[in-house]
Amino acid sequence: MEKGVSMVDYGMNGKVALVTGASGGIGRAAALAFAASGAAVLVSDVNAEGGAETLALIEGQGGKAQFFSCNVGDPAQVKAMVAAAVSAFGRLDYAFNNAGINNLGADEYDDDVWARSLSVNLSGVMYCMREEAEVMLAQGSGAIVNTSSINGLTGNGAQPGYVATKHGVVGLTRHGALRWAKAGIRVNAVCPGVIETPMTAPLVANPEMRKVIDGMTPMGRMGQAEEIAAAVVWLCSDQASFVTGHPLVIDGGSTAV
Repeated sequence: MEKGVSMVDYGMNGKVALVTGASGGIGRAAALAFAASGAAVLVSDVNAEGGAETLALIEGQGGKAQFFSCNVGDPAQVKAMVAAAVSAFGRLDYAFNNAGINNLGADEYDDDVWARSLSVNLSGVMYCMREEAEVMLAQGSGAIVNTSSINGLTGNGAQPGYVATKHGVVGLTRHGALRWAKAGIRVNAVCPGVIETPMTAPLVANPEMRKVIDGMTPMGRMGQAEEIAAAVVWLCSDQASFVTGHPLVIDGGSTAV
């Protein structure tokens, strides 16, 4: 693990986790963290090659997992994905709705770019929550975590689609928390700052740009995927049993200024 983050065993033996966007970055780190705590994991992504790599990493550490290819913007595929988790492992206890896109450098006022942002980043989260909650309601328990962003709480002048969808994820999270609070289902969100992942790799390929990006965070560095994953698994665990409806900021102090 990077930056001193170690995998914590939250005693999830016999539990089942579903992670979307798990072919790399934060999703892969979370899938590995769930497995390290004993949960069986359904690894999901549109990137089958990356998903297979995540699957191999989990199995390599002695964990149990399966891969399911899914475009979260397609409600039929989402329904099949959740059904696959239940079919493979018999239940669904935790869901990390992490799949998302960031159209870096694109004009998000363009109709097609805007529509794709909404489809994956916002509708995809709603489709996942809807199907996951149906299973969890039948069980009488469950925990859902959605990936938003610090741009879901603040904003930027360059990405209307990204900002709008990530604000929407926070709204969906609060809605779900209230709707299912008495049914034993907790719903939270993580709001990462700038994290070092394949998605942000183009930003930091140039060493000078890396210095600029590092300097944007009060702690003077980018976050690591494992630091977000640690928060996700904690939010799903019994250690966070009274936490719901919360957008957890993990940004090295960026929103404190």
